[in-house]
Amino acid sequence: MVTAYRLERPVMTAHPRRLRRRASVIIAIVGTALILAGAGAAATMIAVEGGPTVSEPTASVSVTPVASPSPSPTPTPLTAEQELLASSADPNACVVSFAGDGIADAPMLQTQGSLYAGLPIPAREGAVFAGWYATPMDAAAFSVAQRVNGSEVVACIGRQMTLYGSWKSPEENAAEHARIPILMYHQFTAKPEGESGWLRGNYAYIGDFDAHMTHIATTGFYLPTWDELSAFIDGRLFLPNRSVIVTDDDADQSWFDLAVPIVDATHVLTTSFMITAHRQDPAPSIFVLRRSHTHDMHQAGANGDGRIVNWSIPEIVADMQASAEVLGVKEVMAYPFGHHNETAKEALRQAGFEMARTIEPGYVTIGTDKLALPTVRINYGMGLDALVSLIG
Repeated sequence: MVTAYRLERPVMTAHPRRLRRRASVIIAIVGTALILAGAGAAATMIAVEGGPTVSEPTASVSVTPVASPSPSPTPTPLTAEQELLASSADPNACVVSFAGDGIADAPMLQTQGSLYAGLPIPAREGAVFAGWYATPMDAAAFSVAQRVNGSEVVACIGRQMTLYGSWKSPEENAAEHARIPILMYHQFTAKPEGESGWLRGNYAYIGDFDAHMTHIATTGFYLPTWDELSAFIDGRLFLPNRSVIVTDDDADQSWFDLAVPIVDATHVLTTSFMITAHRQDPAPSIFVLRRSHTHDMHQAGANGDGRIVNWSIPEIVADMQASAEVLGVKEVMAYPFGHHNETAKEALRQAGFEMARTIEPGYVTIGTDKLALPTVRINYGMGLDALVSLIG
Protein backbone atom coordinates (compact mmCIF):
# COMPACT_ATOMS: atom_id res chain seq x y z
CA MET A 1 0.00 0.00 0.00
CA VAL A 2 1.36 3.41 -0.97
CA THR A 3 0.80 6.31 1.53
CA ALA A 4 0.31 9.76 0.09
CA TYR A 5 1.83 12.66 1.92
CA ARG A 6 0.63 16.23 1.65
CA LEU A 7 3.42 18.85 1.73
CA GLU A 8 2.51 22.16 3.30
CA ARG A 9 4.56 25.28 3.73
CA PRO A 10 5.93 25.32 7.31
CA VAL A 11 5.20 28.25 9.51
CA MET A 12 8.84 28.54 10.35
CA THR A 13 11.74 27.84 8.06
CA ALA A 14 13.35 24.53 8.85
CA HIS A 15 17.00 23.80 9.07
CA PRO A 16 18.50 23.18 5.61
CA ARG A 17 19.94 19.75 6.55
CA ARG A 18 16.54 18.71 7.91
CA LEU A 19 14.95 19.93 4.71
CA ARG A 20 17.35 17.88 2.63
CA ARG A 21 16.65 14.80 4.77
CA ARG A 22 12.91 15.29 4.44
CA ALA A 23 13.25 15.63 0.69
CA SER A 24 15.32 12.48 0.60
CA VAL A 25 12.62 10.62 2.55
CA ILE A 26 9.96 11.84 0.19
CA ILE A 27 11.98 10.82 -2.83
CA ALA A 28 12.62 7.40 -1.31
CA ILE A 29 8.96 6.89 -0.56
CA VAL A 30 7.93 7.89 -4.08
CA GLY A 31 10.64 5.66 -5.58
CA THR A 32 9.57 2.74 -3.49
CA ALA A 33 5.98 3.20 -4.64
CA LEU A 34 7.08 3.27 -8.25
CA ILE A 35 9.16 0.14 -7.81
CA LEU A 36 6.26 -1.66 -6.17
CA ALA A 37 3.90 -0.58 -8.93
CA GLY A 38 6.32 -1.83 -11.58
CA ALA A 39 6.74 -5.16 -9.82
CA GLY A 40 2.94 -5.63 -9.80
CA ALA A 41 2.73 -4.97 -13.50
CA ALA A 42 5.54 -7.40 -14.19
CA ALA A 43 3.82 -10.09 -12.11
CA THR A 44 0.63 -9.58 -14.06
CA MET A 45 2.50 -9.93 -17.36
CA ILE A 46 4.23 -13.13 -16.20
CA ALA A 47 0.89 -14.65 -15.15
CA VAL A 48 -0.65 -13.81 -18.50
CA GLU A 49 2.28 -15.29 -20.41
CA GLY A 50 2.15 -18.55 -18.46
CA GLY A 51 5.00 -17.90 -16.02
CA PRO A 52 4.99 -18.90 -12.37
CA THR A 53 2.41 -17.20 -10.19
CA VAL A 54 1.70 -17.25 -6.52
CA SER A 55 -1.86 -18.35 -5.80
CA GLU A 56 -3.93 -18.70 -2.75
CA PRO A 57 -3.84 -22.21 -1.24
CA THR A 58 -6.86 -24.28 -2.27
CA ALA A 59 -8.60 -27.23 -0.69
CA SER A 60 -7.32 -30.65 -1.79
CA VAL A 61 -9.70 -32.47 -4.24
CA SER A 62 -9.54 -36.27 -4.61
CA VAL A 63 -9.92 -37.37 -8.28
CA THR A 64 -10.72 -41.02 -9.10
CA PRO A 65 -9.05 -42.05 -12.39
CA VAL A 66 -11.49 -43.29 -15.10
CA ALA A 67 -10.42 -46.51 -16.79
CA SER A 68 -10.28 -46.42 -20.60
CA PRO A 69 -12.94 -48.68 -22.19
CA SER A 70 -11.59 -51.98 -23.55
CA PRO A 71 -11.92 -52.31 -27.33
CA SER A 72 -14.75 -54.64 -28.51
CA PRO A 73 -13.39 -57.91 -29.86
CA THR A 74 -13.76 -58.38 -33.64
CA PRO A 75 -16.35 -61.12 -34.26
CA THR A 76 -15.11 -64.19 -36.11
CA PRO A 77 -16.67 -64.26 -39.61
CA LEU A 78 -19.22 -67.04 -40.20
CA THR A 79 -18.27 -69.82 -42.55
CA ALA A 80 -20.40 -70.43 -45.64
CA GLU A 81 -21.91 -73.43 -43.84
CA GLN A 82 -22.75 -71.40 -40.73
CA GLU A 83 -24.32 -68.67 -42.86
CA LEU A 84 -26.58 -71.22 -44.55
CA LEU A 85 -27.71 -72.65 -41.22
CA ALA A 86 -28.32 -69.16 -39.85
CA SER A 87 -30.49 -68.36 -42.88
CA SER A 88 -32.89 -71.26 -42.19
CA ALA A 89 -35.44 -71.54 -39.40
CA ASP A 90 -36.00 -75.23 -40.18
CA PRO A 91 -34.74 -77.37 -37.25
CA ASN A 92 -34.23 -80.23 -39.73
CA ALA A 93 -31.99 -78.18 -41.99
CA CYS A 94 -28.61 -79.75 -42.72
CA VAL A 95 -25.67 -78.19 -44.55
CA VAL A 96 -24.02 -80.53 -47.05
CA SER A 97 -20.50 -79.63 -48.19
CA PHE A 98 -18.66 -81.13 -51.14
CA ALA A 99 -15.02 -82.18 -51.35
CA GLY A 100 -12.68 -83.95 -53.72
CA ASP A 101 -10.23 -83.40 -56.55
CA GLY A 102 -11.46 -80.56 -58.73
CA ILE A 103 -14.63 -80.10 -56.64
CA ALA A 104 -15.61 -76.45 -56.16
CA ASP A 105 -19.36 -76.70 -55.57
CA ALA A 106 -20.75 -74.48 -52.83
CA PRO A 107 -22.40 -76.04 -49.78
CA MET A 108 -26.16 -76.42 -49.91
CA LEU A 109 -29.06 -76.90 -47.52
CA GLN A 110 -30.83 -80.25 -47.37
CA THR A 111 -33.63 -81.44 -45.08
CA GLN A 112 -33.07 -84.32 -42.68
CA GLY A 113 -35.66 -87.06 -43.11
CA SER A 114 -36.22 -86.19 -46.79
CA LEU A 115 -34.46 -87.46 -49.89
CA TYR A 116 -31.41 -85.56 -51.12
CA ALA A 117 -32.58 -82.95 -53.61
CA GLY A 118 -30.63 -81.43 -56.48
CA LEU A 119 -27.16 -82.72 -55.66
CA PRO A 120 -24.68 -81.19 -58.11
CA ILE A 121 -23.09 -83.13 -60.94
CA PRO A 122 -19.66 -81.48 -61.36
CA ALA A 123 -17.88 -81.26 -64.70
CA ARG A 124 -14.17 -81.44 -65.39
CA GLU A 125 -12.32 -81.43 -68.68
CA GLY A 126 -11.28 -84.93 -69.68
CA ALA A 127 -13.09 -86.65 -66.80
CA VAL A 128 -16.47 -88.23 -66.02
CA PHE A 129 -18.01 -87.64 -62.62
CA ALA A 130 -18.42 -90.91 -60.72
CA GLY A 131 -20.75 -89.80 -57.92
CA TRP A 132 -20.83 -88.68 -54.28
CA TYR A 133 -19.72 -90.92 -51.44
CA ALA A 134 -19.88 -90.91 -47.65
CA THR A 135 -16.09 -90.99 -47.09
CA PRO A 136 -12.91 -90.33 -49.11
CA MET A 137 -12.13 -94.06 -48.97
CA ASP A 138 -15.52 -94.95 -50.45
CA ALA A 139 -15.00 -92.36 -53.19
CA ALA A 140 -11.60 -93.85 -54.06
CA ALA A 141 -13.11 -97.35 -54.14
CA PHE A 142 -16.26 -96.30 -56.11
CA SER A 143 -18.31 -98.16 -53.49
CA VAL A 144 -21.84 -98.50 -54.91
CA ALA A 145 -23.24 -99.29 -51.47
CA GLN A 146 -21.90 -95.98 -50.13
CA ARG A 147 -22.73 -93.84 -53.14
CA VAL A 148 -25.14 -91.05 -52.19
CA ASN A 149 -27.82 -89.55 -54.43
CA GLY A 150 -31.47 -88.54 -54.49
CA SER A 151 -32.66 -92.04 -53.64
CA GLU A 152 -31.17 -91.71 -50.14
CA VAL A 153 -32.61 -90.11 -47.00
CA VAL A 154 -30.64 -87.19 -45.57
CA ALA A 155 -29.12 -87.99 -42.15
CA CYS A 156 -26.67 -85.49 -40.64
CA ILE A 157 -24.65 -85.38 -37.44
CA GLY A 158 -24.53 -81.92 -35.88
CA ARG A 159 -26.57 -80.54 -38.80
CA GLN A 160 -23.56 -80.76 -41.14
CA MET A 161 -21.97 -83.36 -43.36
CA THR A 162 -19.51 -83.65 -46.25
CA LEU A 163 -19.86 -85.71 -49.41
CA TYR A 164 -16.79 -86.74 -51.39
CA GLY A 165 -16.70 -86.85 -55.19
CA SER A 166 -14.70 -89.10 -57.49
CA TRP A 167 -13.91 -89.29 -61.19
CA LYS A 168 -13.37 -91.81 -63.96
CA SER A 169 -11.81 -91.32 -67.35
CA PRO A 170 -14.03 -91.32 -70.46
CA GLU A 171 -12.37 -94.62 -71.40
CA GLU A 172 -13.30 -96.20 -68.06
CA ASN A 173 -16.85 -94.88 -68.42
CA ALA A 174 -17.22 -96.41 -71.89
CA ALA A 175 -15.64 -99.69 -70.76
CA GLU A 176 -18.42 -100.18 -68.18
CA HIS A 177 -20.89 -100.79 -71.05
CA ALA A 178 -23.69 -99.76 -68.67
CA ARG A 179 -27.21 -100.64 -69.82
CA ILE A 180 -29.79 -99.04 -67.52
CA PRO A 181 -33.22 -100.73 -67.35
CA ILE A 182 -36.34 -98.63 -66.71
CA LEU A 183 -38.87 -101.07 -65.27
CA MET A 184 -42.51 -100.39 -66.22
CA TYR A 185 -45.32 -101.64 -63.96
CA HIS A 186 -49.01 -100.84 -64.34
CA GLN A 187 -51.68 -102.28 -62.05
CA PHE A 188 -51.31 -104.78 -59.17
CA THR A 189 -53.34 -107.66 -57.87
CA ALA A 190 -53.37 -109.63 -54.63
CA LYS A 191 -54.62 -112.73 -56.50
CA PRO A 192 -51.82 -115.23 -57.27
CA GLU A 193 -53.86 -116.43 -60.23
CA GLY A 194 -54.10 -112.90 -61.57
CA GLU A 195 -56.96 -110.89 -63.01
CA SER A 196 -59.15 -111.81 -65.96
CA GLY A 197 -59.89 -109.81 -69.06
CA TRP A 198 -57.81 -108.29 -71.84
CA LEU A 199 -55.75 -106.21 -69.39
CA ARG A 200 -54.70 -109.31 -67.43
CA GLY A 201 -51.06 -108.86 -68.44
CA ASN A 202 -50.94 -105.39 -66.90
CA TYR A 203 -51.59 -106.70 -63.38
CA ALA A 204 -48.42 -107.72 -61.57
CA TYR A 205 -48.99 -110.10 -58.68
CA ILE A 206 -48.09 -108.18 -55.54
CA GLY A 207 -46.07 -111.12 -54.20
CA ASP A 208 -43.86 -110.91 -57.28
CA PHE A 209 -43.55 -107.14 -56.87
CA ASP A 210 -42.46 -107.65 -53.25
CA ALA A 211 -39.79 -110.12 -54.36
CA HIS A 212 -38.61 -107.72 -57.08
CA MET A 213 -38.23 -104.75 -54.74
CA THR A 214 -36.53 -106.83 -52.05
CA HIS A 215 -34.04 -108.13 -54.62
CA ILE A 216 -33.26 -104.60 -55.80
CA ALA A 217 -32.95 -103.27 -52.24
CA THR A 218 -30.69 -106.01 -50.89
CA THR A 219 -28.35 -107.07 -53.69
CA GLY A 220 -26.37 -103.88 -54.37
CA PHE A 221 -28.34 -102.07 -57.08
CA TYR A 222 -27.82 -98.37 -57.62
CA LEU A 223 -30.99 -96.28 -58.10
CA PRO A 224 -30.27 -93.31 -60.40
CA THR A 225 -32.36 -90.15 -60.30
CA TRP A 226 -33.66 -88.70 -63.57
CA ASP A 227 -31.08 -85.91 -63.64
CA GLU A 228 -28.39 -88.55 -63.21
CA LEU A 229 -29.82 -90.59 -66.09
CA SER A 230 -29.71 -87.48 -68.27
CA ALA A 231 -26.07 -86.82 -67.35
CA PHE A 232 -25.25 -90.50 -67.99
CA ILE A 233 -26.76 -90.28 -71.49
CA ASP A 234 -24.60 -87.20 -72.13
CA GLY A 235 -21.47 -89.10 -71.03
CA ARG A 236 -20.99 -86.75 -68.06
CA LEU A 237 -21.80 -89.22 -65.28
CA PHE A 238 -20.63 -92.75 -64.59
CA LEU A 239 -23.35 -95.26 -63.68
CA PRO A 240 -22.54 -98.83 -62.67
CA ASN A 241 -24.08 -101.67 -64.62
CA ARG A 242 -26.19 -102.74 -61.65
CA SER A 243 -28.38 -99.65 -61.88
CA VAL A 244 -32.17 -99.69 -62.25
CA ILE A 245 -35.08 -97.25 -62.39
CA VAL A 246 -38.53 -98.40 -61.23
CA THR A 247 -41.67 -96.77 -62.67
CA ASP A 248 -45.44 -97.22 -62.54
CA ASP A 249 -47.87 -96.00 -65.20
CA ASP A 250 -51.31 -94.49 -64.56
CA ALA A 251 -51.20 -94.27 -60.71
CA ASP A 252 -53.99 -96.84 -60.44
CA GLN A 253 -55.58 -97.27 -57.04
CA SER A 254 -53.93 -100.68 -56.76
CA TRP A 255 -50.58 -98.88 -56.90
CA PHE A 256 -51.49 -96.88 -53.80
CA ASP A 257 -53.11 -99.76 -51.95
CA LEU A 258 -50.76 -102.66 -52.70
CA ALA A 259 -47.46 -101.45 -54.13
CA VAL A 260 -46.62 -98.27 -52.19
CA PRO A 261 -46.44 -100.05 -48.79
CA ILE A 262 -43.76 -102.34 -50.27
CA VAL A 263 -41.92 -99.33 -51.72
CA ASP A 264 -41.97 -97.75 -48.26
CA ALA A 265 -40.71 -100.91 -46.59
CA THR A 266 -37.86 -101.53 -49.04
CA HIS A 267 -36.88 -97.87 -49.59
CA VAL A 268 -36.66 -98.35 -53.35
CA LEU A 269 -36.94 -95.08 -55.27
CA THR A 270 -39.84 -95.24 -57.74
CA THR A 271 -41.59 -92.93 -60.19
CA SER A 272 -45.37 -92.78 -60.58
CA PHE A 273 -46.47 -91.39 -63.96
CA MET A 274 -49.81 -89.69 -63.21
CA ILE A 275 -52.62 -88.64 -65.53
CA THR A 276 -53.27 -85.35 -63.75
CA ALA A 277 -56.74 -84.80 -65.22
CA HIS A 278 -57.81 -88.04 -63.50
CA ARG A 279 -56.09 -87.71 -60.12
CA GLN A 280 -53.80 -85.32 -58.32
CA ASP A 281 -52.93 -87.20 -55.13
CA PRO A 282 -49.89 -86.01 -53.20
CA ALA A 283 -46.89 -88.31 -53.20
CA PRO A 284 -47.84 -91.31 -51.03
CA SER A 285 -44.25 -91.86 -49.87
CA ILE A 286 -40.96 -89.98 -49.86
CA PHE A 287 -39.70 -92.80 -52.10
CA VAL A 288 -42.31 -92.04 -54.78
CA LEU A 289 -41.63 -89.32 -57.36
CA ARG A 290 -44.68 -87.94 -59.18
CA ARG A 291 -44.11 -87.31 -62.89
CA SER A 292 -46.38 -86.65 -65.87
CA HIS A 293 -48.36 -89.12 -67.94
CA THR A 294 -49.88 -85.99 -69.58
CA HIS A 295 -52.78 -84.00 -68.22
CA ASP A 296 -55.57 -85.25 -70.49
CA MET A 297 -53.97 -86.94 -73.52
CA HIS A 298 -54.38 -90.50 -72.26
CA GLN A 299 -57.26 -90.95 -74.72
CA ALA A 300 -57.64 -91.93 -78.34
CA GLY A 301 -57.47 -89.16 -80.89
CA ALA A 302 -59.24 -88.82 -84.22
CA ASN A 303 -57.33 -91.67 -85.86
CA GLY A 304 -57.63 -94.03 -82.92
CA ASP A 305 -54.09 -93.43 -81.68
CA GLY A 306 -53.34 -91.31 -78.63
CA ARG A 307 -54.14 -87.63 -78.58
CA ILE A 308 -50.45 -86.74 -78.35
CA VAL A 309 -49.93 -87.88 -81.95
CA ASN A 310 -53.15 -86.20 -83.13
CA TRP A 311 -52.91 -82.78 -81.55
CA SER A 312 -50.96 -79.73 -82.69
CA ILE A 313 -47.81 -78.52 -80.97
CA PRO A 314 -49.64 -75.65 -79.15
CA GLU A 315 -52.31 -78.08 -77.89
CA ILE A 316 -49.71 -80.55 -76.61
CA VAL A 317 -47.71 -77.76 -74.97
CA ALA A 318 -50.80 -76.47 -73.17
CA ASP A 319 -51.68 -79.96 -71.89
CA MET A 320 -48.14 -80.58 -70.62
CA GLN A 321 -48.00 -77.18 -68.95
CA ALA A 322 -51.26 -77.98 -67.14
CA SER A 323 -49.79 -81.27 -65.92
CA ALA A 324 -46.59 -79.60 -64.76
CA GLU A 325 -48.55 -77.04 -62.75
CA VAL A 326 -50.20 -79.87 -60.81
CA LEU A 327 -47.00 -81.82 -60.20
CA GLY A 328 -44.64 -78.89 -59.70
CA VAL A 329 -41.99 -80.47 -61.92
CA LYS A 330 -41.30 -81.24 -65.58
CA GLU A 331 -38.10 -83.21 -66.26
CA VAL A 332 -39.57 -86.49 -67.63
CA MET A 333 -42.92 -87.83 -68.86
CA ALA A 334 -44.35 -91.13 -70.11
CA TYR A 335 -46.13 -91.25 -73.49
CA PRO A 336 -49.74 -92.50 -73.19
CA PHE A 337 -49.92 -95.90 -74.89
CA GLY A 338 -46.30 -95.27 -75.82
CA HIS A 339 -47.44 -93.25 -78.85
CA HIS A 340 -45.12 -90.50 -80.01
CA ASN A 341 -43.78 -88.83 -83.13
CA GLU A 342 -41.57 -85.89 -84.04
CA THR A 343 -44.41 -83.42 -83.47
CA ALA A 344 -44.90 -84.77 -79.94
CA LYS A 345 -41.16 -84.58 -79.24
CA GLU A 346 -40.93 -81.00 -80.44
CA ALA A 347 -43.94 -80.04 -78.32
CA LEU A 348 -42.28 -81.57 -75.25
CA ARG A 349 -39.13 -79.54 -75.91
CA GLN A 350 -41.16 -76.36 -76.16
CA ALA A 351 -43.01 -77.24 -72.96
CA GLY A 352 -39.69 -77.66 -71.13
CA PHE A 353 -39.54 -81.45 -70.77
CA GLU A 354 -36.11 -82.97 -71.23
CA MET A 355 -36.95 -86.70 -71.30
CA ALA A 356 -39.80 -89.02 -72.23
CA ARG A 357 -40.26 -92.76 -71.72
CA THR A 358 -41.76 -94.95 -74.42
CA ILE A 359 -42.98 -98.56 -74.24
CA GLU A 360 -40.32 -99.72 -76.69
CA PRO A 361 -38.24 -102.55 -75.19
CA GLY A 362 -34.61 -101.90 -74.45
CA TYR A 363 -32.05 -100.34 -72.13
CA VAL A 364 -30.74 -96.79 -71.76
CA THR A 365 -27.12 -96.37 -72.84
CA ILE A 366 -24.76 -93.45 -73.45
CA GLY A 367 -26.20 -91.45 -76.34
CA THR A 368 -29.81 -92.74 -76.09
CA ASP A 369 -32.47 -90.34 -77.44
CA LYS A 370 -33.73 -88.61 -74.29
CA LEU A 371 -37.21 -88.14 -75.78
CA ALA A 372 -37.50 -91.83 -76.70
CA LEU A 373 -36.29 -93.75 -73.64
CA PRO A 374 -36.84 -97.53 -73.93
CA THR A 375 -38.27 -99.65 -71.14
CA VAL A 376 -38.42 -103.14 -69.61
CA ARG A 377 -42.08 -104.09 -69.30
CA ILE A 378 -43.20 -106.19 -66.31
CA ASN A 379 -46.21 -108.40 -67.05
CA TYR A 380 -48.30 -110.70 -64.90
CA GLY A 381 -46.50 -113.93 -64.08
CA MET A 382 -42.99 -112.50 -64.16
CA GLY A 383 -41.50 -113.72 -60.90
CA LEU A 384 -38.08 -113.08 -59.39
CA ASP A 385 -36.24 -115.33 -61.85
CA ALA A 386 -37.70 -113.41 -64.75
CA LEU A 387 -36.57 -110.13 -63.24
CA VAL A 388 -33.06 -111.42 -62.57
CA SER A 389 -32.77 -112.52 -66.18
CA LEU A 390 -33.63 -108.97 -67.27
CA ILE A 391 -31.62 -106.82 -64.87
CA GLY A 392 -29.18 -109.19 -63.12
